[in-house]
Amino acid sequence: MAILPIIDPSSDSGSQPLSAPAVSGQVKGRYAFITLGCPKNLVDSETMLGSLSREGYELVSEPAGSDFVVINTCGFIESSRAESRSVIQEMLDLKRAGGTRGVIVAGCLPERLEQDGGLLKQMPEIDHVVGVFGRDEITKVADRLVGGAREQRELFRPAPIRALNDQSRLRITPQHYAYLKISEGCDRTCTFCSIPSMRGKHVTKPMEMVLSEARELVDDGVRELILVAQDTTYYGMDLYGEVRLAKLLRELEQVEGLDWIRLMYLYPINFTDELISVIADSSVIIPYLDMPLQHINSAVLKRMQRRVNGEQTRDLIGRLRDRIPNVVLRTTFITGFPGETDEQFEELRKFVEETRFERLGVFTYSLEPGTPAVRLEGHLPEEVKEARRDELMSLQQEIAFEHAERMVGYELDVLIDEEVGEGVYVGRTFADAPEIDSTVIVTGAELEPGDLVPVEILERDEYDLVGIVSFDDEDSEEAP
Repeated sequence: MAILPIIDPSSDSGSQPLSAPAVSGQVKGRYAFITLGCPKNLVDSETMLGSLSREGYELVSEPAGSDFVVINTCGFIESSRAESRSVIQEMLDLKRAGGTRGVIVAGCLPERLEQDGGLLKQMPEIDHVVGVFGRDEITKVADRLVGGAREQRELFRPAPIRALNDQSRLRITPQHYAYLKISEGCDRTCTFCSIPSMRGKHVTKPMEMVLSEARELVDDGVRELILVAQDTTYYGMDLYGEVRLAKLLRELEQVEGLDWIRLMYLYPINFTDELISVIADSSVIIPYLDMPLQHINSAVLKRMQRRVNGEQTRDLIGRLRDRIPNVVLRTTFITGFPGETDEQFEELRKFVEETRFERLGVFTYSLEPGTPAVRLEGHLPEEVKEARRDELMSLQQEIAFEHAERMVGYELDVLIDEEVGEGVYVGRTFADAPEIDSTVIVTGAELEPGDLVPVEILERDEYDLVGIVSFDDEDSEEAP
């Protein structure tokens, strides 16, 4: 990974530095910011950036020469923790060389390690540590650092019983799309997952707060709103006594200025017929559903404590395919979960082959200390996990290439993300979420990021598509 402050997800390389002036007239200090992990973490980063900016701190594009660096970390699995430690160490090396005065570490990694003696015990040169729910106090530790206080601080706050407000962020996504977090935490008890230990129990953001934030984002130029949570379909249960994602979506559809509403992190339980109908009938909620399934074998799902079996999963996918026109399904699977037999993996392989998900990711099982899966029997060698992952990904590559090939000759609406050369642009169809899915290379007109234009698809380039802007509907077929 390229270590840069503020990663702009729309850039060609995936990392371009940004900078922003302090809101107040007097600059207290200059800082760089590095955000790691998922879109939910990115929302937290944008909230901290907004707080620092309002308090007079100026965001700069390079850590070298800054007063301090903030790193918002990921602690989900060992590979993400290793990446977070590597970034922290690089910034500590910069500090040791006199390139910055201090390093503040925030987010999931310190939260995950709090019970193990804390991150400061492992990396004592860090100046201050802020847990996931201490994010609103980031300015306090920044004030201490630039004020010359030498005593290290660890700010941890208990998981909130009410949703935190994410308004007045300093956004680091391109102006035309934004993530909107509709809840925090998770009540699921999946045996492989450590998220509840870091993010706490599920807390719904009140509908009025979500709608207010959505309007603020649209006023700031957002055309695509991406709803995220740990468990999106559970929205409302703790606050209203029932799931209310369908009702929330009906309200969000009425926000003027939105072209696309994209749904991520949909847990298969609570995917009601009402929710399917709302998606199917909407002209704004795009038929792209990110629904992590993790496995299809019922015995494996039971050991994972997913509370859904293979038959229910197949039934749900059938209903989604039947009732939502042109639906694109994205999912993820885990290979090598403890006890997974050759026969159970073969069932998963056949399921992938038969279901033909348009978008799919595969992860090997990661042994996470403190999770119930650690105590399960039948842990598999890494080479077995990886071989099974590679087999699924090879199969999925064929499926994805075939899907892309079928798009050639059709006209698709493309949301332009950036210009990558003179008259050459990168955009996405409704079937592509930022950063994780394919893109479309577009030529044929002068465009701006945020433009939503019809594009005739001319060819496939691996997973991606290549097309030309087409304002004449007579010569191109509509997408299947």
